[in-house]
Amino acid sequence: MKKIVITGAAGFIGSNLVDKLIDKGYFIYGLDNLITGSLKNLNHLQSNNKFEFVEHDVTKFISVKDNIDYVFHLASPASPIDYLNYPIQTLKANAIGGHNALGLAKKNNAKFILASTSEVYGDPAVHPQPESYWGNVNPIGIRSCYDEGKRAAETLFMDYHRQNGVDIRIVRIFNTFGPRMNPDDGRVVSNFICQALRGQDITIYGDGKQTRSFCYVDDLIEGFVRLMNQDELTGPINIGNPGEFTMLELADKVLAKVGGSSKLVFEPLPGDDPQQRQPDITLAKKHLGWEPTISLDEGLDRTIAYFKTVV
Repeated sequence: MKKIVITGAAGFIGSNLVDKLIDKGYFIYGLDNLITGSLKNLNHLQSNNKFEFVEHDVTKFISVKDNIDYVFHLASPASPIDYLNYPIQTLKANAIGGHNALGLAKKNNAKFILASTSEVYGDPAVHPQPESYWGNVNPIGIRSCYDEGKRAAETLFMDYHRQNGVDIRIVRIFNTFGPRMNPDDGRVVSNFICQALRGQDITIYGDGKQTRSFCYVDDLIEGFVRLMNQDELTGPINIGNPGEFTMLELADKVLAKVGGSSKLVFEPLPGDDPQQRQPDITLAKKHLGWEPTISLDEGLDRTIAYFKTVV
């Protein structure tokens, strides 16, 4: 049985990845310091003999008793509220944590997959964003701990690949949503759904005309698995849904599905908030045969059903 280490395993995406890989027959060591992750996301695996949870801060040396075949580095606060609350920890989880995880992969001659982000493109001057675009990022803004943390991690990964021969894959994740999102994480999908379910007004930042693309988590995880199982591409590679929606369009969809009397209220746009976000997934289609299959409407239905059980 092949062994995999997943950092950030108790998070939204990490825990969904754990489930998928266990179903495919792998043994998983799930590492998380629980600063933003939750053991509730892993409780269903307590008696599973293919999973072992290790509470660990990836900014400290990482040692695992087994020989490891794959390492996934997902450890990092990833929502605006979380990385604004933990800016230094966010930067360290990506840069220092990435370095420690690379050392584990190098020692084990393991294949390494980095969960990077579309935020490396910043507030893009190119639309949609291809992997060849270098981005437009403020290095000293309030979001820089996350944006530049991921950019630094990509640099480390590429240098370990070039100098040490570590077999790497880099995934640039675009907005993803689905079950196990934290209801209060500040992400727009969870914000809108939870506000509507609680009968609160829907908070729109700016004029609501800024755009995002929303990928359901099952589609994202499928992209991860296809990338890890191929040897043609190191990346970076965009994984996301190219369907583009304004915040007003998303709010209308959520309100139509949830019902209630919530109204839209408008607040000032946060600093460095991107005006556009849409992935060019040409490389994913060509090299992975991947594209999303779950529509925004279907994904919202599943996510609303989940949040009804936790809100």
